[in-house]
Amino acid sequence: MRIPGAGRGGRFAVHVLRGQAQVHFLPSAPTGLIFTVALFTADWRYGLYGLVGTAIGTGTAQLLGVDRSRVAAGLEGFNACLVAVGFAVLLGPAHPSTMVLAAGGCAVVTVVTAAATTLLHAWGLPTLTLPFCLTASAMTIAAPRFERVWHGGPATAAPIRAAEGAVALALDDVGRAFFANIAQIFLMPQWYVGVIFLIGIFAASRTAGAMACVGSAVALVTAWALGAPTARIVDGTMGYNAVLVAMALCGVLLAADRWSLGFAVVGAAAATVLGPALDALFAPAGGHSFTWPFVLTTLVFVASVPALPRLHRTAAPTVLPLTEPVGSGVVLGA
Repeated sequence: MRIPGAGRGGRFAVHVLRGQAQVHFLPSAPTGLIFTVALFTADWRYGLYGLVGTAIGTGTAQLLGVDRSRVAAGLEGFNACLVAVGFAVLLGPAHPSTMVLAAGGCAVVTVVTAAATTLLHAWGLPTLTLPFCLTASAMTIAAPRFERVWHGGPATAAPIRAAEGAVALALDDVGRAFFANIAQIFLMPQWYVGVIFLIGIFAASRTAGAMACVGSAVALVTAWALGAPTARIVDGTMGYNAVLVAMALCGVLLAADRWSLGFAVVGAAAATVLGPALDALFAPAGGHSFTWPFVLTTLVFVASVPALPRLHRTAAPTVLPLTEPVGSGVVLGA
């Protein structure tokens, strides 16, 4: 489907920007542009990794003949974006080995996406960021074993210990944590980067923006109530999975109503608790939980919907693309 006044390069750029936005389930090129600005604000290198990584993933999908509606909606770019940024953050963006591995990872994650889509389709479940989690987890666990890849940091995590540190939250801590929860979805800890991301979300959908806020607030309250260390709450690592769960379960995968809102709140709290559990599980191997808590929580909750009559799946995108229509059968986050 053609964009008036745009050639093939222009269409590809739109697909890439939508891929950036699809990290938050939004097939919106303007939102993708705002997300790109947010990454460049954090560090120009992360912005470049995200943009190039999304382009590699999108281009690989086109080369392999993936359905055009998926490519046009950005569904073949968001996992590659996260892979590229994740590699840059954890391996160091300046190393040539990181650049090569990130490029290769962005191509490989396209194949992983195709495999996950095929396997989960039988149960009517979306892939979400499962391809990113699988690819990034393999990288972080394997990287310390390769001298030319690993450039510092502990090869494996320290033995699991009880939580340490202050658990009190000051007012400014609450504000920083609220926005950092949103920024950490892209592995960025800066609260002001989260502000830019949230602006981009609201620019595409008020429902999505509201649910991102709900998820962040639920994570904050849950983590504080259970006594999570202040440092982990403030840097957003306790809350980013809850943001994605809340958005997915109210307005994206499930129709937005009072029942799905309550469902999303419970899911967001569950993901907040699951995060440290998976951190402990991956720690001995030197891995990270990434968005595994979001993926596992969302898949379980969505799989339960057929047995819960008050909840309803939605197959229609919550936010329609602003510059080029896509197939009506495309499901956000699929």
